[in-house]
Amino acid sequence: MKLYTFFRSSAAYRVRIALNVKGVSYEALPLHLPRGEHRQPEFLALNPHATVPVIDDDGVVLMQSLAIVEYLDSRFPEPRLIPLEPVRRARVQAFAQVIACEIHPLNNLRVLQYLRGELKLEEARVEQWVRHWIGESFRTLEALLRESAGRYCFGDELTIADVFLVPQVFNARRFSCDLAPFPTLVRVADTLRALPAFARAAPEAQPDAE
Repeated sequence: MKLYTFFRSSAAYRVRIALNVKGVSYEALPLHLPRGEHRQPEFLALNPHATVPVIDDDGVVLMQSLAIVEYLDSRFPEPRLIPLEPVRRARVQAFAQVIACEIHPLNNLRVLQYLRGELKLEEARVEQWVRHWIGESFRTLEALLRESAGRYCFGDELTIADVFLVPQVFNARRFSCDLAPFPTLVRVADTLRALPAFARAAPEAQPDAE
């Protein structure tokens, strides 16, 4: 298993967590996104969308963290991250999709580069943009967790919701978001970060960390 990654990419961070939770060994192939290494022809041949993560599982090449985690859950079914029971399955996926589909697309590197480059926004305004959209969806996630949380997002078993939460809280802290209104979310994320599988996936633990 090869994983094309970047230490600070929250999407790649999700896949690193999932691989670690499932005990799958992999070769990390870092790409430095700010320097444009993901736009080189060799990588575009694998992923024309020019994003990480990408996995290469013995010739099976897949992109997009949601799809990759679902693939890993089928390929390595224990421990399961996406429940089989329909209602629980839908709820944990909805939680993960708030992060992947509502927060991340507004705050990923290409958007921030456009705000800085094309729109000429000052860095303070860019960070204001990031904090606004994280806060908007964190209010939703906090409300969901108040109903569902145990030790983790949904009770005491790890799910895809946990895999997606921790990288997003990392990003929130990176941009100095006010997390005081989200005590349940912070408690769960901090509990998860201490688990070995999550700690090994953390940005600061990666070989390309700066």
